[in-house]
Amino acid sequence: MKFIDSSRDPWRAHEPAHGPTPTHALLDLRHWLDLDPAGRERLSRSSRIGLLLPNDFEVEALAPELPGVALLALQFPKWTDGRAYTQARLLRLRHRYTGELRATGQVLVDMVLPLARSGFDAAQLREDQDLLAARRALEFFPGHYQADARQPLQRPVGLGWAALGVAA
Repeated sequence: MKFIDSSRDPWRAHEPAHGPTPTHALLDLRHWLDLDPAGRERLSRSSRIGLLLPNDFEVEALAPELPGVALLALQFPKWTDGRAYTQARLLRLRHRYTGELRATGQVLVDMVLPLARSGFDAAQLREDQDLLAARRALEFFPGHYQADARQPLQRPVGLGWAALGVAA
């Protein structure tokens, strides 16, 4: 997982009606939806598109447009609100989204492992969080018994489930 340093991030907030389009345009979802299909196409030709999604948005509605979107920034308005985890998992597993999934908002060090396991590949930590602690948190558990959005559970090669003591 990469951690976003806002001062070095190429993605710039953009409102289509205001000023020139940056090469990496991050649009609020409502601005994207306000554009007609021709406007979306024009914008996509001139720059890479990223969308900032509220955590109550039904990601299925965006499914036809996902191939043209390079970044989806999913919001955690409170660290106790986990709806963006579900959005990430749906985007990765059901919709096969391959672009960058970024966690934004109230993102704490304690969240980085579940973020990675649910499909996020980038996080913008809250200002008061320690980057080194976040990197260490990703290394606490080298393996997991359950499958996740990035690593499906694999059956050991050459062994049946019975050899593992698992009832069929």
